[in-house]
Amino acid sequence: MRLPMKLAATAIRAPSLFPCSNFTHLPASNSLSLSPKLPASIFSPLLIPISGRKKLSVRAGNLDCESVEQMDLKKEFPEFRKDLYPSIEPYRTGFLKVSDLHTIYWEQSGNPNGRPVVFFHGGPGGGTSPNNRRFFDPVFYQIILFDQRGAGKSKPHACLEENTTWDLVGDIEKLREHLKIPEWQVFGGSWGSTLALAYSISHPDKVTGIILRGIFLLRKKEIDWFYEGGAAAIYPDVWEPFRDLIPEEERNCFVKAYHKRLNSDTLETQYAAARAWTKWEMMTSHLLPNEENIRKGDDDDFSLAFARIENHYFINKGFFSSDSFLLDNVEKIKHIKTIIVQGRYDVCCPMMSAWDLHKAWPEAEFIVVPGAGHSANEPGIAAELVAANEKLKNVLEGVS
Repeated sequence: MRLPMKLAATAIRAPSLFPCSNFTHLPASNSLSLSPKLPASIFSPLLIPISGRKKLSVRAGNLDCESVEQMDLKKEFPEFRKDLYPSIEPYRTGFLKVSDLHTIYWEQSGNPNGRPVVFFHGGPGGGTSPNNRRFFDPVFYQIILFDQRGAGKSKPHACLEENTTWDLVGDIEKLREHLKIPEWQVFGGSWGSTLALAYSISHPDKVTGIILRGIFLLRKKEIDWFYEGGAAAIYPDVWEPFRDLIPEEERNCFVKAYHKRLNSDTLETQYAAARAWTKWEMMTSHLLPNEENIRKGDDDDFSLAFARIENHYFINKGFFSSDSFLLDNVEKIKHIKTIIVQGRYDVCCPMMSAWDLHKAWPEAEFIVVPGAGHSANEPGIAAELVAANEKLKNVLEGVS
């Protein structure tokens, strides 16, 4: 049963894990996390005041009375942690040979006997970083990070051969088996959300829960928006250096024009194209400019892998059999507890894709973060990602 919900001027809709609501638009200065344990069958419209009062009033719908006893909001609906966890170091690292050509880097941190969670980085080609471990409770989770083919510490660097979505899905399974993990929670943002969906659709029996951020379904309209001039309407000053590297006669398709240069026989041509491609994304991925992020565009080693691998996947349409492959196959994973976190002002992966996924998958919790762009490191998004892990942690512990 889906419960109807009404909003008052001082009320917000109950966030998700609630069976009656799966779309949360967080107000700019207030947020409320609720843990679902209400007897949904007996309640009618539910209002949650945010005026600072601690009591929750509900109106009975199927009972011969006007109201039920007020409940202590903090007791029944505890706020979830939203602060990043302290930095930690891996307790185990290694390299796994996944083909005759490719070897991938992996690491484990947190609790060796904890609930496994695997982190899928973005790009493709972005690689992992130590900060990625901080989204997870290191006492509860066994945290697994790995660099996808050609990215980060994986070898060979920036290699495009034998590098497809389905190669990566196969690598994830090889890594799971290598680490002797029966099943795990998956966590991915941007391209990581694409890979998390593709992996979960392929191996739903190995997935205990899913957290997605900055949804990217790798459809033509998403590529066209960011790389063929759509986002230039918002960032015309940043767009021009990206555009101007390409002669006017080749500007009918920037992805194709950059592909030519990123695969040039001349290394300096590759580097120049990689820097321009990477800076365009790094300068648009935060709502407010982030200098540390922007400087990645000047790192030739990082830029080459990031730009070459991204472009390779995009020109090959993600190696999916159809433009709507991920949406068409959501039915296979609707039973998995899932939380989607999306920045309202995400320019790299605009909210249209998260909204399309939400409509195709209403069972998943959908959280829109105001005042946020694309990056997982933006405060509002980072807070909701930590809270999402806390919610799934409670589900795994049997609290919710």
